[in-house]
Formats: sequence, C-alpha cells, structure tokens
Amino acid sequence: MSTALDRLKDITSKISGYEVARKENLKLLKELFLSLHVNEKVENFSDIFEFKAINLSGISLKSEELGDIKEGKYLQILAISYDKEAVVKSKNISLAYFGRVENVEEALKENIVEFVLRWRYEKSFMTLEHYHNMLEKYSRA
Repeated sequence: MSTALDRLKDITSKISGYEVARKENLKLLKELFLSLHVNEKVENFSDIFEFKAINLSGISLKSEELGDIKEGKYLQILAISYDKEAVVKSKNISLAYFGRVENVEEALKENIVEFVLRWRYEKSFMTLEHYHNMLEKYSRA
C-alpha cells in the first residue's frame, strides 16, 4: 500500500513542480519579451504563441553547441508564421535584429538564447495540453 502512496506522492510532486516551473518560465519570458523589445513587433505578449516556431540566426541552439556564435552572421530572432490559405504557407518574420553577432554583448546574447528556449518550453506545454484535450475524445475510462 505504501508503495502506491509513494508513487502517487512522487507524481503529485512532479506535476506541481512542472506547474511552478511553467509559471516562473512565463514570468521570465515576459520580462525578456519586453527587454529584448520583441513587443515592438508583437504588441500582445500572448500573440507570440501564435507562431509555429521561433528560431535564431547567428547563434546555435543545438544542445552540443548552445550559444555558440556563427561568425559573419547577423543576430536575429525569427518567428515562423503559417497561413494555410496563402499561396506561400509559411514565412519568416524578424522579431528583433541585433546586428553582427560578433559585436553583440555576451549578456545580450545569453538573454536572446534564453528567450527562444523559454518560448519553446512554454510552447511545448501548450502542445501537450492540445493533444491531451484531443485524446479526451478517446478516453477508455
């Protein structure tokens, strides 16, 4: 009996931990949204989640090269929008431009990488909720 109770406590702890992490992530993401001036291109914070993806040019986001600069490139935060009605379905939108990556201060580069990672973290939660809600239709309970 105690092992089932222990497992339940463990699961409950993980779920509450994710919710706390998610709330903190959203708070920090909003701060970065403002400090990086992304709000100049996307007025409402919640609208950044309408994009299919957010990427960087000039800095690597691969885990083994995270934060490494790509010499000679320009640093931008790029959003990918998708319009299924348009002839060209997806397009890149520059959310913020920072110039040559070699000339950008280290702290600013770190904030930019953090912004993209925090956006992706929250977007993954939204995707998880979306599929969870869709699967409710097929509930076997």
